[in-house]
Amino acid sequence: MSKKNTQPIVTEHGVIATILGKETAFNGTLAFKKPLQISGDFIGEIISDGYLVVSEGARVKANVKAGTVVVGGTIIGNVTATQRLEMLSSGKVQGNIRTAKLQIADGVVFDGNCEMISSEEET
Repeated sequence: MSKKNTQPIVTEHGVIATILGKETAFNGTLAFKKPLQISGDFIGEIISDGYLVVSEGARVKANVKAGTVVVGGTIIGNVTATQRLEMLSSGKVQGNIRTAKLQIADGVVFDGNCEMISSEEET
């Protein structure tokens, strides 16, 4: 039986500190400071100034406010990324987005409105 190489994911904000795995389902309000990755299911609200990764296959049904958001899975809800929003080719967002910087890969599914904000604006 081979063991997968589990190298930590390193972002521009440091190593991903917490991972909600594929088998994880979480309901509620999530607040964090260090980089966080969601690979499972989340329902509720996400509030942070930190770095959030929604992995491919992850399902998030929430309004999200974070500093940087990387979307590889599905988000149903409004997303505010005060610094940057990156949508990977496997990413899907159904809701409005507000961000200072936006990067969208080919193949992204986006259904909503986009508002560009200054990086100092957080409302």
